[in-house]
Amino acid sequence: MSGEAAGPEIDDMAWFKSSYSAGDGGQCVEVAAGSGVLHVRDSKDEAGPIVSLTPTAWTEFVGFAAQRTA
Repeated sequence: MSGEAAGPEIDDMAWFKSSYSAGDGGQCVEVAAGSGVLHVRDSKDEAGPIVSLTPTAWTEFVGFAAQRTA
């Protein structure tokens, strides 16, 4: 996992929000697939920090988060 500053290759990626994101200003993240990693950023701060995760780390994170939702 690493934090990255947005650069040209990051800016050109296709970013996706969850289908659960209603666009009402809630707390949302966006993800984009890179070369062997998944990038995650705050949808409200596109120029802010980006966290890069291996596919295995992403799978573990999603499993962890799914167990803690209401």
